[in-house]
Amino acid sequence: MRAFWTLIHRWTGLTVALFLIVAGLTGAVTSWDHELDEWLNADIMTTPGRGELRDPLALAAVVEAADPRVQVSYISLGLEEGHAASFLVRPLTDPATGKPYVLDYNNVFVDPVTAQITGQRDSLTVSLSRRSLMPFLRTVHYSLHIPAFWGTDRWGYWLMGGVALVWLLDSFVGFYLTLPRRLRTHSDAQPVRREPSTWMQRWKPSWLLRWKAGDYKLNFDLHRAGGLWVWGVIMVVAFTSFSLNLYREVFYPVMSLVSKTTPGPYETQTPAPFGSYIEPTLGFAQAIQVARTEAVRRGFDTQPGGIYYGGDYAFYNVSFFDPANEMGAMGMGLSNLYIDAKDGSVLGEYRPWQGTAADVFVQLQLPLHSGRILGMPGRILMSLMGVMVAMLSVTGIVIWARKRRSRLRRCSLNPTSTELSP
Repeated sequence: MRAFWTLIHRWTGLTVALFLIVAGLTGAVTSWDHELDEWLNADIMTTPGRGELRDPLALAAVVEAADPRVQVSYISLGLEEGHAASFLVRPLTDPATGKPYVLDYNNVFVDPVTAQITGQRDSLTVSLSRRSLMPFLRTVHYSLHIPAFWGTDRWGYWLMGGVALVWLLDSFVGFYLTLPRRLRTHSDAQPVRREPSTWMQRWKPSWLLRWKAGDYKLNFDLHRAGGLWVWGVIMVVAFTSFSLNLYREVFYPVMSLVSKTTPGPYETQTPAPFGSYIEPTLGFAQAIQVARTEAVRRGFDTQPGGIYYGGDYAFYNVSFFDPANEMGAMGMGLSNLYIDAKDGSVLGEYRPWQGTAADVFVQLQLPLHSGRILGMPGRILMSLMGVMVAMLSVTGIVIWARKRRSRLRRCSLNPTSTELSP
């Protein structure tokens, strides 16, 4: 049985290793995405204007007036002096061709005091330039930046979600393989009952590194002991990777079957076909007013920080947060109200730490995955975990490559051997 599980661990590990190396290294960097992004793009994100802040809707009008080909889809509402307001834009339809205009940007930054556009960038492009580096790495981390085809842009999400699920299951196999083999008697080959202390003593070497035993043994120990020491965190990272990437397809439907959930419009509505756009009846100003009034009635303790209308769903997503602490509430961060774009009715809400036990569990997925539930120590931990995941994948490949090379050598010396296998 142990040989069977060793084979399973070997081949599942090799199957997902390269994906985990990419996800681990990009995750280590994107744990600090906001800080690195602001450092790389300080020239457009840090603004000189000081004084009274402009109306966010007026700033959105400036963005649209600067380029008649675009329409604003996200408006920053929680403005801060010295920090550029961020706006997302989508291309309008070119009347000459009947197709959307081709743009080289989708993100515009505006000084909230002077209303001057400080810069633009394409956050969806494949680029290692300082403008697009952090958005690019974030997208690679969760979807490998696989482009849309066959009517959907979910291929990358499905792939990496599947990789995460395989990784999660294989981690249990890897843990099992670190356990000591059961001792047998010489006479009847029946398992010998051992005291717990003896069993633990036999398991202890699996947790240790043999620094002076040679490169191969050290590599093996890094893979085995390294995986053991962070096994619990790996379980969290792997599970949340799966739940976030396959949220709509698998995670939420299963959660709804086993526990009581409170579905919102993202769970109950079907998105429009990829590439299509649902025209809203209400404008941003009306949706903001409805959200402000409803937030007061519901006792929200923060002001609107942003509003988004993507056109794939027929509702506005109004986020409430403190601009100086977007990931507050132990990493839960935002509260949201969903406003119907047709009649202005409130379709639902998202409140950190509120709802059923299942609702809170669903909310915990991103804070757990990012480490933000533990604040700065959690982010440091997840950054280190990204490096650990890459290391475990590399050492696993090295173990396989060395064993395969050894088998090839033995087979070359004994051509009649049947030992050779991939």
